[in-house]
Amino acid sequence: MVDILAIAAHRDDVEQTCGGTLLAMHAQGWKTGILDLTQGEAGTRGTAEERRAEAEAAARILNVAHREALDLSDGNVENTQPNRIKIAEVIRRLKPRVVILPYWQGRHPDHYTTATLGYEACFQSGLSKLQIPGSTDDPHRPYKILYASLYADVRPSFVVDITLFAEQRFQSLLAYRSQYSNQSAGEKLFVPEEDIRERTFATARHYGLLAGVRYAEPFVQKEVGLVNDLMTLPVQSI
Repeated sequence: MVDILAIAAHRDDVEQTCGGTLLAMHAQGWKTGILDLTQGEAGTRGTAEERRAEAEAAARILNVAHREALDLSDGNVENTQPNRIKIAEVIRRLKPRVVILPYWQGRHPDHYTTATLGYEACFQSGLSKLQIPGSTDDPHRPYKILYASLYADVRPSFVVDITLFAEQRFQSLLAYRSQYSNQSAGEKLFVPEEDIRERTFATARHYGLLAGVRYAEPFVQKEVGLVNDLMTLPVQSI
């Protein structure tokens, strides 16, 4: 079981959008996990087997307790009942309290489809009468669903301070040598290797400045937050 489960369409999506947060949560004693929905067979760069090995290396760097990949069609993730069942089986088995999903808008259809697919799978996982073939786990519905909004042009609901883990997060991204080393395949789509560090840290710096820390990752939640004590609210106003 894990406390926090990040669900993403592709191996390396989590590293880009919320890897620092998983590191920060691990440092606080929470068990973290990653569920990649596809194998990477349709990617411009690398093979599914290469992506598997890279994901395992990245998982070790991120200190996650569990990582696995489903077999949804890479480049054609669809919100279907069979796919919802596959994700729900994992949610029942791992029983996360918090699930992190991609933001629900974006350039890549797999990403925004995963947002809706993941939400509906979380809902169905809690249905007491839903039978999942081969599973004996009890129904489970995560308490909190968050959306990693790093690449979305939206104001985040909050950011997570990843200052202490920014370098480690960056190293988890570099574990994907098939994706981030300079090569002719997809050279117009991918960031040049020499620019990756600058872009990664600049983006984290931008979100850190919003909250008065050095580096941060942004998230959106759909529900209204609850505050019990105004005296403990973080981030100075003036």
